[in-house]
Amino acid sequence: MTSEPTFLDRTSATETSAVNERHFSALQRGEASVDRIASVRISHAILPLKTSISDAKVLTGRQKPMTEIAFLFAEITTEAGFEGVGYSYSKRAGGKGQYAHAREIAPDLIGEDPNDIQRIWTKLVWAGASVGRSGLSTQAIAAFDIALWDLKAKRAGLPLAKLLGAHRDSVACYNTSGGFLSSSIEEVLENSSAAIERGIGGIKVKVGQPDTRIDLRRVAAIREHLGEDFPLMVDANQQWNRSTAIRMGRKLEEFELTWIEEPLDAYDAEGHADLARELATPIATGEMLTSVAEHAELIWHRSVDFIQPDAPRVGGITPFLKIMSLGEHARVRMAPHFAMEIHLHLAAAYEHDPWVEHFEWLEPLFNERLDIADGRMIVPARPGLGFSLSDQARAWTSDAERFGSDV
Repeated sequence: MTSEPTFLDRTSATETSAVNERHFSALQRGEASVDRIASVRISHAILPLKTSISDAKVLTGRQKPMTEIAFLFAEITTEAGFEGVGYSYSKRAGGKGQYAHAREIAPDLIGEDPNDIQRIWTKLVWAGASVGRSGLSTQAIAAFDIALWDLKAKRAGLPLAKLLGAHRDSVACYNTSGGFLSSSIEEVLENSSAAIERGIGGIKVKVGQPDTRIDLRRVAAIREHLGEDFPLMVDANQQWNRSTAIRMGRKLEEFELTWIEEPLDAYDAEGHADLARELATPIATGEMLTSVAEHAELIWHRSVDFIQPDAPRVGGITPFLKIMSLGEHARVRMAPHFAMEIHLHLAAAYEHDPWVEHFEWLEPLFNERLDIADGRMIVPARPGLGFSLSDQARAWTSDAERFGSDV
């Protein structure tokens, strides 16, 4: 029996070439795309803190107390009616600069396929490459990138953690907001008890005061209050030099800390590597870095036991995933900084037993809340990142602009 002629049997070389040419042309035009970005709304909002906050950078005179946080929100809508929400932020100066840069590059999103997130990220970076490919410019891009990942997961009907491929449905969480140096030791102890009662699984407190003896007395009191086995972390906010960090690190070893955070300048990869080799207590740092390359330097030098990237600071989820890959390969643990609404999903998708940081400061911005139980923050079942902007966030908005057309 004669077999049916194949497509190539029935088609001449000229016709085949024409078909391939038309197919390539269609792909170039994006005809494989199933949707397009129709509109982008950006807004600048100021979140006032209930009390003024101080850490070691304030006590050493390098910064003023923090009274508010500036947010850049991006809301992206597609022709098919899908929506995504993302944000970036700035503590103290920089928020208006993020908004200004976002305003310049937002029109470049219109008409793009929202699924092509890596390509869009690269396009936006090159749009403002003359002012750099890290720092403020990519922090503006982060709001768009995070919104696109939120949208993609919503389209799939999955929490972002599940879209990425989760290792777990909950992540160990620790509280930071109750342990600042602007609080008395009595307040810190009270805040710790309240956090534990809420279900928090670890407590982090600030150190780095000019008089290190005060730090040691505070840590001793907190350790006694928590008990021997409860996870306790300390954060020096980059205020020690190398010799002080070694001396303090050795004195702190008796308290069985989960980690010492930012003992040195954020860019001192070699110094952190020396500490990681010398001290029994794990070293954590990375929150102040603003690129994949800077985190790669820490990992390459074996400077960290816990890497602490911040998705809004490094340019969004797209570069954050690259840092995750580097960290997983090096088998370091991860404890993302701040932004728990985003980082819970990313930590859930990280291989090596991560932590996520709990701050209740941002809760008024969103309609939803994250659940905590038995020391762990639970990944919400809601699609995407699982949060939406509240009326209060709208009320705190000082500037906003929309690009594109209504769906």
